[in-house]
Amino acid sequence: MKSLLATLLAFLFLIPPETAAAAGWGLDQALAPERLSLTLQILLLLTALSLAPALIIMVTSFTRLVVVFSFLRHALGTQQLPPNQILIALALFLTVFIMAPVWQEIQEKAVTPYINQQIGGEEAVARGLEPLRGFMFKQTREKDLALFISLLKQPKPQNFQEVPIAAVVPAFMISELRTAFEIGFLLFLPFLIIDMVVASVLLSMGMMMLPPVMISLVFKVLLFVLVDGWNLVVGSMVRSFQ
Repeated sequence: MKSLLATLLAFLFLIPPETAAAAGWGLDQALAPERLSLTLQILLLLTALSLAPALIIMVTSFTRLVVVFSFLRHALGTQQLPPNQILIALALFLTVFIMAPVWQEIQEKAVTPYINQQIGGEEAVARGLEPLRGFMFKQTREKDLALFISLLKQPKPQNFQEVPIAAVVPAFMISELRTAFEIGFLLFLPFLIIDMVVASVLLSMGMMMLPPVMISLVFKVLLFVLVDGWNLVVGSMVRSFQ
């Protein structure tokens, strides 16, 4: 272990920058497939897997889906049904379904040419980001995008290609949250009406000791089943991204 540490220190401090530049070391050369050893590939894979949950939340449809499903559960008043695990799993599978065309485009434009050593690492990253940027731009409000561009204090971009990814991702996320809250409000309305009607009927009948939530829950679940609620909600959510 000590010998390995000594070797690493010698490598980091004894090689002058001119030698490294003369050897043509750079990001593109370091990411070239022939230079990636098996150990480095495993390290990059583990790093990517550790960042995968954050990437799924930031740049895909997962945020809108899971927030809407949470609103739906609260509107129904079923407490912990369906459980969090089921809602998250459903949101994940729907995210894979919605993002499939984007992943396929990334595979064709970036991953496959990189594996076949047709392009370098930097170009592969740039090509892979383009489909994601296009997806996020379609779902992002201009107002949110303008907010983060102004916060970056950079020159105003002339087109979408010049917008930095550091502004696109947070703008996309708050746009998704706004859209999810709008959908959640619409989901709450019919169930709120049922709660108000049941509470008024019980109050008029003098049944003040009977909890209205217990009675309205039956009617809300019945209504949701009769209108095939899951089909309507999931279908509307998927179509909202198309």
